[in-house]
Amino acid sequence: MDSIRPVKESTSTAVVGLQWGDEGKGKIVDLLTSRHDVIVRYNGGANAGHSVQVGEARYALHLVPSGILHPNKTCVIGNGVVVDPEKLLQEIDGLRDRGIEVAHNLQVSDRAHVVMPYHKEQDAALEDFMSGIISEDAGNLAIGTTRRGIGPAYGDKVSRSTAIRMGDLLDPPYLRERLRVICGLRTRELKALGVHALPLDPDALTERFAKAGERLRPHVTDTVYGLHDAVKAGKRLLFEGANASLLDIDHGTYPYVTSSNCSTLGIPAGTGLPMRNIGRVLGIMKAYSTRVGGGPFSTELLDEIGAGIRERGREFGTTTGRPRRVGWLDLVAVRYASMICGTTGIACTLLDVLSGVEELKICVGYRLANGQTTERFIPDAHRLTGAQAIYETLPGWSEPIRDASDRATLPANARRYLDRIEAILGIPIEMIGVGPDRRHTLEAVGAHGHG
Repeated sequence: MDSIRPVKESTSTAVVGLQWGDEGKGKIVDLLTSRHDVIVRYNGGANAGHSVQVGEARYALHLVPSGILHPNKTCVIGNGVVVDPEKLLQEIDGLRDRGIEVAHNLQVSDRAHVVMPYHKEQDAALEDFMSGIISEDAGNLAIGTTRRGIGPAYGDKVSRSTAIRMGDLLDPPYLRERLRVICGLRTRELKALGVHALPLDPDALTERFAKAGERLRPHVTDTVYGLHDAVKAGKRLLFEGANASLLDIDHGTYPYVTSSNCSTLGIPAGTGLPMRNIGRVLGIMKAYSTRVGGGPFSTELLDEIGAGIRERGREFGTTTGRPRRVGWLDLVAVRYASMICGTTGIACTLLDVLSGVEELKICVGYRLANGQTTERFIPDAHRLTGAQAIYETLPGWSEPIRDASDRATLPANARRYLDRIEAILGIPIEMIGVGPDRRHTLEAVGAHGHG
């Protein structure tokens, strides 16, 4: 028994979105990277986009963790991510062209599943097919995917026999053998979905993706053992969630969700590390709400106020360029997401976007279609559709806040807004975003602690 070492207090942090995505996780990860050694992406694929502003330079990252912008940090794409190898290579080449080192500092799990071209065709064809079906009870049945092939790739992962993993790209004979079976099946399926194209060519796909695999070979490794080795060596890990908790496949507004566990509950499965290794969970939320694609959105603003917030907040998708739907802050949803993620602190971003809005509203409950009221979030799109937000109203502020040096120097009404958020959530706000750049982030004294 003397050889068993006690578990040390963790110095690792998880950064997770508490809404429907686009909360500014990339910027927060970028800020926290200097305090950590290894930055880990554990879910999603190229459907997620993190924007990081460094001075006048703006970086849009889709697969590579945001920590890549810092030298001497290790970035890991975990086994829970679905990887489009060609998109990953484009991203790596783009970073190198801008002087960012991408070498041994980027590791990709050999167990991460591969997004193939037929996944994208299947994704688009299924979305088009469902768009043409109108249900009397559910309306348009399309999910509003990014058409990046993410869902079909995860579907193959679960199907097992039709899946390709990153390690398979390094073994061309084995890859060809698998693709000969898969291509025959996928050709039939695409034809059934109305895709008029030549049959998939397994030899051509093998050549194409074996070539990509060869370029990525220096990065592909067993990241599970690597991460455990890092923990044993006392390294500090930073887990970067893609998408957001209300899009979690199990705990989001199903079926208008993504295809992975993007709450902190996805970290163990997506990395091979147990949650006991994480001491701090920083939940990221905007000072208002947005979402992309279909699904219920009880606080949605379809007026000039919403349009103004969209323009000031640059609410257009990093991946697709689609305008985001905008609404008042829904704290029922954020409180639920905080609960399932085990959030220990909040980062409230884009507070500056609300400057100039005369009156602000916060959703504190729902009035359901049957007339009942609830303060609990309903992670079911059918049941949540038609729910009306119950609001508290607070006075806004007109002053610009980008030059604020700390929370105490914010306008009084901005401080009241933050105070009310903390009171409803029961979680301290540790970081406040007052502008797009790294320097436009206020931190509570002592909030960063060890992480």
